[in-house]
Amino acid sequence: MSEMQFFTDGELYERQMGRWSRLAGAIFLDWLAVPNGLRWLDVGCGNGAFTETLIARCAPAAVHAVDPSQAQVAYAASRRRANNAQFGVGDSMALPYSNGSFDVAVMALVISFVSDPARAVSEMVRVVRPGGWVAAYMWDIPGGGLPLAPLRKAVVAAGLPAPATLPGAE
Repeated sequence: MSEMQFFTDGELYERQMGRWSRLAGAIFLDWLAVPNGLRWLDVGCGNGAFTETLIARCAPAAVHAVDPSQAQVAYAASRRRANNAQFGVGDSMALPYSNGSFDVAVMALVISFVSDPARAVSEMVRVVRPGGWVAAYMWDIPGGGLPLAPLRKAVVAAGLPAPATLPGAE
């Protein structure tokens, strides 16, 4: 499995990371604690796992979600619990929206994969109304904070070889 396939194959991403994306997303949304009924932009929506969580927890007035992968966008748009979101192909560094179009712009588990994070955040700020929310979160990769890190640590502590790939990657 190549990194490119991981970021373009919605079903593969779902098997490996979907549940973790939803769990981390729920914690992030609880922390963000914005009111219901807002207009949201999900930047780098991938296969829509976080978008579903956002819809379920935040009762948004509207959700737009963009990702550079047409295949991921197609998978996200097929999600039953994300059927009121508008998905499209888009570049985080050149968002296809007017200034102040949204109340909230978020980037879930994406910012470290963007070639120019500062530019992407600037774009998010541009499309959010004054006084709105712009936020991103990412795994603590340098600190060993990937979802399966505790499992890998336990396997190694038991004297077993740690798997080279995540479960479901085969």
